[in-house]
Amino acid sequence: MARNPVTAPRGILRILWLGAVAAVMALSLLPSASPPLQALDTLPINDTVQHLAAYAFLAFLPALYERRATLAGIALLLIFLGVGLEFGQRLVESRSFEVRDMTADAGGVLVGIVAGWPLRDRIRQR
Repeated sequence: MARNPVTAPRGILRILWLGAVAAVMALSLLPSASPPLQALDTLPINDTVQHLAAYAFLAFLPALYERRATLAGIALLLIFLGVGLEFGQRLVESRSFEVRDMTADAGGVLVGIVAGWPLRDRIRQR
């Protein structure tokens, strides 16, 4: 049985997306002294830009293959995830709650969708 050329990449992108969501969740709830966060701190990238980039990536992948209604639901869930994780950081030693990070997360979702949406047709044509 032949694979549908559209569903095969979609499955790979979904697995990649789930891994990225798990990574963002884990990194958001680790203490500041943890080795992964210490490594992130060595990058010459502002924390707010890191938030924006992470959530842009999380929104970019589904923007490539999900239907409009599904993508809208995912976008809302990602925004709620960013807000929820920010509140969760209040429970983690040496982490802080910042509204600016929530704003960057939501902005990243928008950036990811705007960047990914135009590429949908190109991916479907392959």
